Amino acid sequence: QVQLVESGGGLVQPGGSLRLSCAASGTFFSINAMGWYRQAPGKQRELVATMTSLGNTNYADSVKGRFTISRDNAKNTVYLQMNSLKPEDTAIYVCNAEDLSRSRDRIVNYWGQGTQVTVSS
Repeated sequence: QVQLVESGGGLVQPGGSLRLSCAASGTFFSINAMGWYRQAPGKQRELVATMTSLGNTNYADSVKGRFTISRDNAKNTVYLQMNSLKPEDTAIYVCNAEDLSRSRDRIVNYWGQGTQVTVSS
């Protein structure tokens, strides 16, 4: 099993910045993609950014140019640098990691507990 622990959330003014971290620990086979999703009250969970172990990235259109995802594969840690934050970025940000099953025949998803990001003046 893999445990994901997020940190770095908090309250920030519009236009400010935050840096989120997510560290994976426990027993895993081969983590490939790691990334961030977010869920605001009354809204569905949406993808924010993902990154494979080889460096391929995927961003939501709403955060392109403002957010940057990065990884330290040796530490099994993924980061999300968030700049030019807007009130609409307010949400619970949840870390995700994709692992392979022991038999290598399916993908296993792991989720963190989430960290609150609030953008308000």
